[in-house]
Amino acid sequence: MASANINPRTQALHDVGQSLWLDNITRNLLSSGTLQRYIQDLAVTGLTSNPTIFDHAISKSTSYDDAIGHLRDTGIHATEDIFFRLAMDDLRRAADLFQPVYERTHGLDGFVSLEVSPLLAYDTAPTLAAAKDLFARAARANLFIKIPGTAAGLPAIEEAIFLGIPINVTLLFSARQYVAAAEAYTRGVERRIAAGLSPQVRSVASVFISRWDKAVMGKVPETLRNQLGLAVANYTYKAYRELLGADRWKKLMAAGAMPQRLLWASTGTKDPQAPDTFYISALAAPDTINTMPEETLLAFADHGTVAQVMTGDVGRSEEVVKEFAKVGFQVDVLAEQLQREGAASFVKSWNELMESVRVKGAKLAAGRT
Repeated sequence: MASANINPRTQALHDVGQSLWLDNITRNLLSSGTLQRYIQDLAVTGLTSNPTIFDHAISKSTSYDDAIGHLRDTGIHATEDIFFRLAMDDLRRAADLFQPVYERTHGLDGFVSLEVSPLLAYDTAPTLAAAKDLFARAARANLFIKIPGTAAGLPAIEEAIFLGIPINVTLLFSARQYVAAAEAYTRGVERRIAAGLSPQVRSVASVFISRWDKAVMGKVPETLRNQLGLAVANYTYKAYRELLGADRWKKLMAAGAMPQRLLWASTGTKDPQAPDTFYISALAAPDTINTMPEETLLAFADHGTVAQVMTGDVGRSEEVVKEFAKVGFQVDVLAEQLQREGAASFVKSWNELMESVRVKGAKLAAGRT
C-alpha cells in the first residue's frame, strides 16, 4: 500500500505495475539525504549507475577527494582499483537504503547496479571473472552486476546466473537482442535447477530507448520524429510477454524461478522539442522497470502523467517500422550499430572516468608535498 506522502504522479507508475528507478548516484545524493527522500516521497525503488554517471560525480565535485587521498595514503594507487572502491562504497550505502524495499518485495525490487569495466565488452572470460569478483566484494544481495548483452557477454551472463550472481544485462537495443539475453538468463536458471540449486537468481534486461530517436533525428520525415524508440519498445514488450507466457517459463516458475524483468533505460528526452517526460509517460507497462535520470524523475513528479499502458499490441509499431524501412533504416541493422556505438561510448566514458580519478589523485598528492 502506498504511503499518503508519496507523490501521486510517480505512484501512478507503480499502480500500473512498473517499478521506478533512479539512473544516477553521487556521494552528495547519499550524504544529503536526497536519495532517502526520493525513496520515501517519490516511490523510487531502485538505482542504476554507469561510467558516465560516476565520471560526472567524481570530476565535478570535491565529495570524493578525501576518500581518494585516503586510499592513496594506504598504498592504493591503481586508478581502476581506486574507482571500484569508491563506487562500492556508494553502492553499498545505496543498497542499504533500498534493503527495506528488497525485503518488502521479497527480492523483486530494491536493487542497485555496478558495471564491470566496459573494456571487457567483447571478452567473455574476463567479464565473468570481474562479475564474480565485484559481487563478492560488494557483499550485498540486492546488487546487480551489469554485463553488456553483446555476443561475448551472453555466455558470461549465463554462467554468472548459474553461479548465483544477480545480473543487469545492459546495452540491449531491440527485441532480438532482448530475446538473446533472456535466453542466456533462462539457460542459467535451467542449469541451476538441473544441479539441484535454487532457481531464484534475479536479473533485469535493460533496453535503451531514446538513443534510437537520437540516431535518426534529422534524417527522417518530421512525421516519424520520436517514433522509432517507442515502436522498438512495443516489439520488445510483446516478446517479453510472450516469453513469460510460454510453457518453458511456466515450468520454471512452477519450480520456483523468478522471470527476468524488462527494464527501460535511456529514457531521458534527447529532443528539445519533445516533452521532458515523453518516454516515461509512453512506456508505462506492467511487470517492467523504468530507470530515469534525476531531472526526468523530478519533471515527472511535477507534471508527468501516464499517457497509456503498454499491452504488447504492435499494430501501430509495425506501421512505423515499415515507414522507417522505406527511408533506409532497418531495425535489426541499426540495433547492432547502436550496440556497438553504445559499447564504444561506455569505453570512452570509462577512459574519461579513469583520467578523472588519476588527475584527482595527482592533484591531491601534489597538494600534500
